[in-house]
Amino acid sequence: MTLADKLKEARKSAGLTQIELAEKLCVSRQAVTKWETGTGIPDVDNLKMLGKVVNVSIDFWLED
Repeated sequence: MTLADKLKEARKSAGLTQIELAEKLCVSRQAVTKWETGTGIPDVDNLKMLGKVVNVSIDFWLED
């Protein structure tokens, strides 16, 4: 599973829209879209915050 797939699945499991996630992370919806389509990747700080928002460890993002 790719990082993009994990991010999308975790967001949906948390019951968040892309807009809601973007607001919690203080990024644009377009940034979330890029992460979820694999055309961009979040930086380490955003990965940490993503983990807190959707309640997963940073290891979740980095494992295959």
